[in-house]
Amino acid sequence: MRLTEFNDRVVLRFGAAYGASVLVDHVLTGFGRTAAQAIEEGVDPRDVWRALCADFDVPRDQW
Repeated sequence: MRLTEFNDRVVLRFGAAYGASVLVDHVLTGFGRTAAQAIEEGVDPRDVWRALCADFDVPRDQW
C-alpha cells in the first residue's frame, strides 16, 4: 500500500480532523507507538492500517 492510499483510507474512515488526531495521538496496540511514528520509522503503511483497523474495530471487509 502506498502512503497516499493509506492517508486516503484514514480520511475516509475517520474524517480529516479526527484522522489526523488518530495518527499522532493513538498508540497502536501492536506497535507500541503512534501510526505517524511507525510510518516515519519505515513500517509498511498496510501494516499500520491493519493495526488501526484492529484497534478501532473497523469491519474486516474494509481492511
